[in-house]
Amino acid sequence: MTSVRHPVDTVPPPGRLAAFGLQHVLAMYAGAVAVPLIVGGAMKLSPADLAYLINADLLLCGVATVLQCVGLWRFGVRLPIMQGCTFAAVTPMVLIGTEGGGLPAIYGSVIVAGVAMVLLAPVFGRLLRFFPPLVTGTVILIIGLSLLPVAANWAAGGQGAADFGAPRNLGLAAGVLALVLVVQRFAPGFLGRVAVLVGIVSGTVAAIPLGFTDFSGVGGADWIGVSAPFHFGAPAFPVAAVVSMLVVALVTMTETTGDVIAVGELTGRPVDARRLADGLRADGAATVLGGVFNTFPYTAFAQNVGLVGMTRVRSRWVVAAAGGMLVVLGLAPKLGAVVAAVPAPVLGGAGLVMFGTVAASGLRTLAGVDFRDDHNLTVVAVSVAVGLLPVGVPGIYAKFPDWFQTVMDSGISAGCVTAIALNLLFNHLPGGRTSAPAAAEAPLLEGRGGQDAVEQTGEQRV
Repeated sequence: MTSVRHPVDTVPPPGRLAAFGLQHVLAMYAGAVAVPLIVGGAMKLSPADLAYLINADLLLCGVATVLQCVGLWRFGVRLPIMQGCTFAAVTPMVLIGTEGGGLPAIYGSVIVAGVAMVLLAPVFGRLLRFFPPLVTGTVILIIGLSLLPVAANWAAGGQGAADFGAPRNLGLAAGVLALVLVVQRFAPGFLGRVAVLVGIVSGTVAAIPLGFTDFSGVGGADWIGVSAPFHFGAPAFPVAAVVSMLVVALVTMTETTGDVIAVGELTGRPVDARRLADGLRADGAATVLGGVFNTFPYTAFAQNVGLVGMTRVRSRWVVAAAGGMLVVLGLAPKLGAVVAAVPAPVLGGAGLVMFGTVAASGLRTLAGVDFRDDHNLTVVAVSVAVGLLPVGVPGIYAKFPDWFQTVMDSGISAGCVTAIALNLLFNHLPGGRTSAPAAAEAPLLEGRGGQDAVEQTGEQRV
């Protein structure tokens, strides 16, 4: 009997592979370059050094993504997951860069954090039993909700823009959103699956005569740019910097765990302990390479989780192709300048539907949870509330110690830790309700994943 290849392992035809991959690149590009821009700007680096950081970041984003999707021995989760610099590291890196030793200290602490992630990956893998559908659904919901303000800022023109919130910005974002929905609803087959790409490209073309953007910066960009190891000097290892980055490593691994489980459910390939450890190990390896090649810690990019759920394009080779494109962009600054010209409102319009899809996927997972008493409802309610505190009120923890801010300023990690703790309190500790309902939900998930896979065999497998 001929075995049916899982949709995750199917390779689309070259044309579709390129289109689907480009869609992922455009969806994550703004987030990918944000970390080097923020860190480099805070350190008052020259424009040339900022450009170097961005090129290095794009290159390593691509390498990390290919490693995660394709896999090499025990490195890589082999699911459609884009990799990018974690925002959890921004505040510690700014402090290290401005007060604790500059870029060499940042890169030294990043290397140590990456090694720690590789070593701790099996430990995190064994924690998978603490992620029943109650926890995973809550975390996925928090991921989606915490990303929506990012899309809203883009739609308004981008944080710090002189015309932030101008009606024309929101109008362009609304137009892109409407186009994405129309294409997804009415376009046939393949075209409907690249609705986000159609929206972004069409929105960018429409934005040029309206004065939202121009491509004048493309002409001044270099054709080739290669990131050399330790370009900014040999790494340094101040104790305070290393400790703060180790805290970031734990937060990053928690976030990646939530993203990996989310993608596993969206693709119908549930994640087990070994697969999770392989994914976290790849994160660690990419982070080590980041410290060597002048960039920062890497994690699964939640922005692209929504794209997987929205398009139902589950092939890991599509995201691997996107990783290859990022490598090319990192080595060819002129091409990167073309992508960078996409206006923020265009990304905002597409982001609203993508990030909303992530939140809706969390609700779908929670639909299989037993809510006949108030225990599980309390777990979800409090976890979502804690997760959204730093999203709704930025700076709420500004008076707390740095290590506390590193953990709690990320809505995803704050909500994830809260959901795990409350699930243990209400469903596992003596005197609480047993975990039988959670165990009973597992067949529901398995059945749903199997059903999705069967449904996919009736469609074009991608």
